[in-house]
Amino acid sequence: MREDHLTWKLIREKKLVDNEWIDFRESEWRFPDGLELGPFYTYHRKDYAVIAALDEEGRFLCVRQFRQGIRCVTTEFPAGGIEEGEDPLTAAKRELREETGYVSDEWTFLAKIPSNATMADNYAYLYLARNCRREAPLHLDVTEFVETESITGQELEKRIRSGSFEQAVHTTGYYIARDNL
Repeated sequence: MREDHLTWKLIREKKLVDNEWIDFRESEWRFPDGLELGPFYTYHRKDYAVIAALDEEGRFLCVRQFRQGIRCVTTEFPAGGIEEGEDPLTAAKRELREETGYVSDEWTFLAKIPSNATMADNYAYLYLARNCRREAPLHLDVTEFVETESITGQELEKRIRSGSFEQAVHTTGYYIARDNL
């Protein structure tokens, strides 16, 4: 399908911040009707994996941790960055083990979705891990202070509806996972 009548053309782009955490850019664009407008701001971060993990009792494994963007402790699925050259499934397995100490032999790829298509160019790879079992101690990054919790699907849906399961991509992961159970 041709989309030329919808596509913006990049005129100029300048990096404002470029470090190990983020590549933040300012850009100017030409719209399909010829109008030029800017500045627009976008950022690049690593792609990441999100794991809707079920323990052997069928409860969802969640982590609770502080998120500086919204300045509060959130409940969410285990997740983390995909390292350069790393396969997304390998990253998902690593992150589940590091953040929860759990492992699984039953993995299902659910989806690849943009994390924030308006502002960011990275993707989230969503996975379902079944029959997870505790096998290792936590192995957290220097910025991670987490608490693991297992909750039923019913409780998770209540938290989603009340706004206390805060990550939108993780919520999407839950609903896709639920349809794959």
